[in-house]
Amino acid sequence: MKKTILTLLLVFTAIISNAQAFKGKGDTKFQIGANIQDGGTGITSTVDFGIGENMSFGFQATYMLSANKILDQKPKFQDRADVRARFNANLGNVINVDEKFDVYPGLDLGLRNFGAHLGARYFFTDGFGVYTEFALPIAKYDSTPGLFGNYNNQFNASVGMSFNL
Repeated sequence: MKKTILTLLLVFTAIISNAQAFKGKGDTKFQIGANIQDGGTGITSTVDFGIGENMSFGFQATYMLSANKILDQKPKFQDRADVRARFNANLGNVINVDEKFDVYPGLDLGLRNFGAHLGARYFFTDGFGVYTEFALPIAKYDSTPGLFGNYNNQFNASVGMSFNL
């Protein structure tokens, strides 16, 4: 029994030590989590594809599940949803904190704005980790956005799970 436990512990340690946050070209990450912003919360998912040692591009989709009414009007689907293309500079191996840790500043182009984001992820195993990300608009497309124009068009934070694909 002791040998079995010791063997399992060694295998688990080997799996954890092989976890790497960003491997470079050919790497694919999928993230899903909660999105928190003024006026509501929702769900967000991203997929990023490694195109170089420290670069990736991808896509993000966000949908606000609980969005506040404004002047007794409920937000429509187009007020709640957003889709973005994104570019990241994956700096985990540059800052060299831990190979399981990645910091990624980036730019995104969405349906509502041109923005920036800063994220970090940590992998416990080769396939599973956690992430957090903060985003903000740099340039909004509509100067008179209406009642729900700030939804998905303001500073927001996300936290959730990250997977290697």
